[in-house]
Amino acid sequence: MERDRTTRTHARASRATGPGLALAGVATLVWSGSFVASRALHDSVPPVQAAFWRWVIALVAVAPFAARETWRQRALIRRHFGFVLLAALLGVTVYNTLVNQAGLSTSAGNMGMIMAASPVLMAVYERLGGARLGARRTTGMLVACAGVLLLMSKGSLVPDFAAGDLWMVAAAVSFASYSALLRRRPAGLGGLAFLFTTFALGALMLAPVYGVSLAAQGGFAATPGTVGPLVYVGVLSSAVAFFAWNKAIALIGAARAGVVYYLQPVCVALLSYALLGEATGVAGLVSMGLILGGVVVGSRR
Repeated sequence: MERDRTTRTHARASRATGPGLALAGVATLVWSGSFVASRALHDSVPPVQAAFWRWVIALVAVAPFAARETWRQRALIRRHFGFVLLAALLGVTVYNTLVNQAGLSTSAGNMGMIMAASPVLMAVYERLGGARLGARRTTGMLVACAGVLLLMSKGSLVPDFAAGDLWMVAAAVSFASYSALLRRRPAGLGGLAFLFTTFALGALMLAPVYGVSLAAQGGFAATPGTVGPLVYVGVLSSAVAFFAWNKAIALIGAARAGVVYYLQPVCVALLSYALLGEATGVAGLVSMGLILGGVVVGSRR
């Protein structure tokens, strides 16, 4: 009987692998575009204001689908308010604001490269929680990480960091912590209710800082060049990508989803070249090969 239960558990895990990897891939691709959008807004919208409006737009986008479920689960949310508040702080308030701040002084390509280091932290969190990563996943993670380091250094032994790069390191820590925290999401708390609540709390925590930014820096002009990127990050990078990522972690875990996340610097490099004219050299192409190879190895069971 014990063997039958083990077999059924492995069968469920195998069935979840494909959808989990696909959802992680969707989130990674959409988030890659958000780095390009943040970089495009760096000289027109102050970072805190961009973050605040991103989550306001995300709330409006997700409300028709999530408001009723959130109301039904209000007692459960109150019971686990500390968990939801911490998730909102890490994944909504802090992470996105740091990304926008980084966009002031570093390229979209560098932002994507540094963020690709966050899966290492996700794997460390899982290992500290008692999970076994396995030789294949660890090998894939190390190969992909080597590709990221090569991409960051542009083939040199000494990486050249700008101030924005350090902001992105802090953003990577915040995002990895958020992703690890998702594994402890209370049973019964629906994905849409969780998203809606964290978006609302995140925007509320940003509101006082937004007011200070508005008073000190003034507002920004609502033009297609500012509204378009904000709608993208609000609807796709927030509502769609966060839902896909949270679901992927529920299916396959943060460490395995994190391996797919290594694709992000590849996507960002291609998008930043196509939209912003940021070129990728030979070292970048070699790095992309290592990253893709690591993802293939590490994502297999």
